[in-house]
This record gives sequence, C-alpha cells and structure tokens, in this order.
Amino acid sequence: MTRSPRLERVTPATVDAALALRVHPHQEKNVAPVTKSLAEAYAYGETAWPRLVLDGDRLVGFVMAFLDIAWRGEDDPADRRSGLWRLNIAADAQGAGYGRFAVDAVAEELRRRGATRMYVTWEPGADGPGEFYRRLGFRTTGEESGGQTVGVREL
Repeated sequence: MTRSPRLERVTPATVDAALALRVHPHQEKNVAPVTKSLAEAYAYGETAWPRLVLDGDRLVGFVMAFLDIAWRGEDDPADRRSGLWRLNIAADAQGAGYGRFAVDAVAEELRRRGATRMYVTWEPGADGPGEFYRRLGFRTTGEESGGQTVGVREL
C-alpha cells in the first residue's frame, strides 16, 4: 500500500474526527488529548500551529507546533524557541511512519520560518516517547519544563 501522508488545517468538516482521535491507552499519560491541544491553540493564537495528519481521507494523527515563544517568559524574554508541542498518532496507525512524517513536517515548517533549532518536551520514563525522539535526532538539553525532559534537534 502506498502511503502519502500530508498535514492539513483543522476545519469545521474535520474537527469532530480530530476530537475523536485516540492514542494507545498506555500512552494517554504521556500526551494531552486533542481536545486540550485545540483549546490551547485557540488560547495561544498565532504561536500555536495545529495540523491533522491525513493519509488519503484517513485521519492518522494530530501534531501541533509552538512558534517563537518566550521559553522562560519574563525571566528571559530573549530566549525564544519553536518546536513540537504535541504529537498524537492514532492507536491503529502507529508503527507506520506517521509520527516521523509529522515531526519532519514540523521541522520543515520551522525551517521555512527561519528557525535553526526545533525543541520538544516529553514525559520521562520507560513508557515515555524519549527513544522515539532520540531516533529522530533530538538530544536532551539537560533542562526540564513542567517536569518533562527537554530535547533539541538542529535544523
């Protein structure tokens, strides 16, 4: 079967499918549901970049980037970063390369916007996605954000 994944905006026609997307039950503690991501995208406006991952007409995932945010807020307003905020791949679509595609697509969008690094945070631990991100070229920075491990990938 030929795969041709692509990213698309969330629209009124696709929002219900997006809200119904579920990861494997054992992964639910590692990533917020799409409902929370879309609420945050609304609240954060232009600094959030939410997209659906589609293969043909099939919804296989959701990805959201953060764009040029003040990483440490008012403590260090010059430390501005962009990166991967959320990645949810449908339980029945995992292991087919859609996660890698989504991360690479976000990297390409960040490059297009002038970024030279891409950041991500993840839940630490054996069941967390750390190995997945390391395989995609992220290295840990030694930082934590909200109890999560921070990783960076050069673009």
